[in-house]
Amino acid sequence: LMVWLRRTTHYLFIVVVAVNSTLLTINAGDYIFYTDWAWTSFVVFSISQSTMLVVGAIYYMLFTGVPGTATYYATIMTIYTWVAKGAWFALGYPYDFIAVPVWIPSAMLLDLTYWATRRNKHAAIIIGGTLVGLSLPLFNMINLLLVRDPLEMAFKYPRPTLPPYMTPIEPQVGKFYISPVALGSGAGAVLSVPIAALGAKLNTWTYRWMAA
Repeated sequence: LMVWLRRTTHYLFIVVVAVNSTLLTINAGDYIFYTDWAWTSFVVFSISQSTMLVVGAIYYMLFTGVPGTATYYATIMTIYTWVAKGAWFALGYPYDFIAVPVWIPSAMLLDLTYWATRRNKHAAIIIGGTLVGLSLPLFNMINLLLVRDPLEMAFKYPRPTLPPYMTPIEPQVGKFYISPVALGSGAGAVLSVPIAALGAKLNTWTYRWMAA
């Protein structure tokens, strides 16, 4: 019974933290950060999303020791964001008003790394973290290309709570960087590794706290 309770508690923790991670994404500009600004600041978006995903996913993957936990974590975030998307739609906003970020494939790569290396924590940090940072910008740019016209949504349905410095602007692709996907992948791959290491360290601290 105690083993079952401990495992249930672990997975409940995952749900709580994944929901809070999604709220962080939602509140990073009232969805502006993704739907509108992903076109003008896609590199910033890529770095923030890959690091946010990897720190929580690797924390709970190592906490449970079960390959697949990272994908479970990303799935909860995705479902929760789709629920929020439906809520906006119910308020009268168009279906394309919110583009849900794609976290699941990158989390699956992290799980596969952990599984393929026979639950090697350091391989998960280095290889898995790199794969998350490399893949997330690619998957999300494909996702954005499927959205009808996010800039039209940005200008046609402005958010009343939007601060002036976050006002959507026309993208200047080519003036700051030639390929936002390549730059986002490169920066994300570099930064996701130390953030993954932080997630693993947080897991160690958690176990010490539980044992105290």
